[in-house]
Amino acid sequence: MTHTDLLREIYDEALQKAIEPEFIDMGLTDDVKKNVEYIVLRSESNKAVLSVIVTLLTSKIIEPAQDIRYHYARMENGFSARGIDTKYVTPFMKSVSFPAMNESGWKTNTLAIDLPYDLSYPGVIKPQEVKNVFLSLIDQFQTQGANPSEILLYVFVLLIKQRDNLRVELAKPHNLSIAAIIALLEKHFTANYKHTSGASRLPALAIYAAYQCMMKQVARYKDKTLCPLEKHHSADSRSGRIGDVDINDDDNTAYEGAEIKHGIVITPNIVTDAYEKFKISRTDRYYILTTADMKNADWSGINTEIQRIGQIHGCQVIVNGVYDTLKYYLRLLADTAEFVDCYVECIKADDTVKFQHKTMWNDIVSGK
Repeated sequence: MTHTDLLREIYDEALQKAIEPEFIDMGLTDDVKKNVEYIVLRSESNKAVLSVIVTLLTSKIIEPAQDIRYHYARMENGFSARGIDTKYVTPFMKSVSFPAMNESGWKTNTLAIDLPYDLSYPGVIKPQEVKNVFLSLIDQFQTQGANPSEILLYVFVLLIKQRDNLRVELAKPHNLSIAAIIALLEKHFTANYKHTSGASRLPALAIYAAYQCMMKQVARYKDKTLCPLEKHHSADSRSGRIGDVDINDDDNTAYEGAEIKHGIVITPNIVTDAYEKFKISRTDRYYILTTADMKNADWSGINTEIQRIGQIHGCQVIVNGVYDTLKYYLRLLADTAEFVDCYVECIKADDTVKFQHKTMWNDIVSGK
């Protein structure tokens, strides 16, 4: 049996198990289940760890005599785990929409150290609890007799449930005041998202949704183009983008940009760094927005830098709060319900937004 055949066979079985009211784990101990559940819970943030675990489990099932802790062929009695991941595991994970690396978990330096994955493995895997669980689970199916087939089945059942839960129907409340919309957004941005990154993307999505509405209603944007959102943190000289939100003129040159920070106080250095992104373009206006409290910011230094940029470039740089900016933008709209609809659609479409962010939005809207 090939690695792909095995992965597909266990996946097909997991599909059936995932729809059962109660999954029967067929003998996994509570400690093993707890470790598997933690790995899956962290799978979006620690895709490399998941990739390595699935590769090692698959390899152990196919070659039971292999000590899978020796994950490099150059190790004594070792094998090429990275090759198996690259050729079989990662392509499979992508094909079923599970969290997956671009190529292999072994592309991550902390997992690629040429030492066995025993309990003393020195790689700095963060957070520490992920490392502890990762090595403990490997030890459980390599030295303690836990069944790798049942562990992999349990991994896939949990991943299927997690994946399917991402298809959340999101609430679209209408007839809300501007103040009520801002209150919902602030709660959504600042909620406690355990084990999940990506909340810093939410303010950028809200600003983008506001622009989607304004492009059709505000004269300033007549004949202008709102560029599609790029991946988080992609605005730099290589991407050709100047901010988190970009608006181009009719000749496709940068007309307006917005950089959005979450919980970060704007400093003169941030203004200077922003200028580096648009200084070679004919940008007319550039916003630097943050959800952080700016009362104690270095406004003197910020304004000095803004004046310097205006003198040498001509661009109007505006530093402001995300919430104040959204209040102003929403006042320009004929119907604020359109903004709510756009924000929800941005949440649905953006890869950075995870299951917890989506369910939190519904909880907040429903008053939970």
